[in-house]
Amino acid sequence: MATEHAFAPYVRALGKGKNGTRSLSQDEARDAMSMILQQQVEPEQLGAFLMLLRIKEETPAELAGFVEAVRHYHSYSATKVSGIEVDIDWSTYAGKKRHLPWFLLSALTLAGQGIKVFMHGAKGHTPGRIYSEDVLQQLGLPVAQNWHQVETQLNSGNFSFMSLQHLSPPLERIINLRAILGLRSPVHTLTRLLNPLAAKHTIDGVFHPAYGPLHQQTAMLLKHPRSLTIRGDGGEAEVRPDSECELQWVDQQTSSTQIWQRQLSKRSTQEQQLDPQRLRLLWRDEQQDAYGEAAVISILACCLVLLGKATEQQHATQLASMWWQSRDRLIM
Repeated sequence: MATEHAFAPYVRALGKGKNGTRSLSQDEARDAMSMILQQQVEPEQLGAFLMLLRIKEETPAELAGFVEAVRHYHSYSATKVSGIEVDIDWSTYAGKKRHLPWFLLSALTLAGQGIKVFMHGAKGHTPGRIYSEDVLQQLGLPVAQNWHQVETQLNSGNFSFMSLQHLSPPLERIINLRAILGLRSPVHTLTRLLNPLAAKHTIDGVFHPAYGPLHQQTAMLLKHPRSLTIRGDGGEAEVRPDSECELQWVDQQTSSTQIWQRQLSKRSTQEQQLDPQRLRLLWRDEQQDAYGEAAVISILACCLVLLGKATEQQHATQLASMWWQSRDRLIM
């Protein structure tokens, strides 16, 4: 009789029928993800595990356990000890399909004010979208392939981007299974919460309403000091300036929800052509874009509240407008 595989109990816990199925504890989730990262599971087990989680939907404890396993596997804590300091961890994994990623200009504006921003993301997992990594490269901005480059870029320009390919190759392989499985997996969620450099401030985006509180509760389990989850455009951390936006805050283990008021009275239509060069033109003041500028200022204002530079939307928006106007137009 065949000996049961060590990973089988985790698959069974998630898939034991209507009445027997249960969620994993944080410790179980940590152990399960550790086995996945160390390639100690069979392909059939991995597919079943991911899709059973997708059907059940992840719990905060499961996500926290997964994140802890990834951090330990890649020794992110050791990376932090090496001396890389960052103010904001910014995840960008969804990609954009209706509007350009205007939030990139918000991040660069922060960097110009001395705020160190570490951004990470993935690309190519969902057809029909443009991704931050590709846009940054088209704009001539460097993308880091290792932690030494991250440190160098943060020290020279206060901004660095690293793709999931270099941040966690095993997670990139799993996230790209979407084309095979036909569905997103929990990896699309946990990557947004990694915060590998232990930044005191984290920002991420979601699309579906239920995921905002899920990210918020997971951030509390992971003891992120201050975090912001935005139900943003396309699932990215970008406030739509033409509609009200729901924000999920965590501040030292205290959670709250806020509605961020719209800045534009007229609803914008989907952009017909997502040309990244428009970001450069707006940055340089060579082309006007009412929606783009409002989006930049709106997300910048949210970041200023996250950083403790402002306490409410009106003041934050005024300060964001000042920072935006004082940007260095020659860096791009």
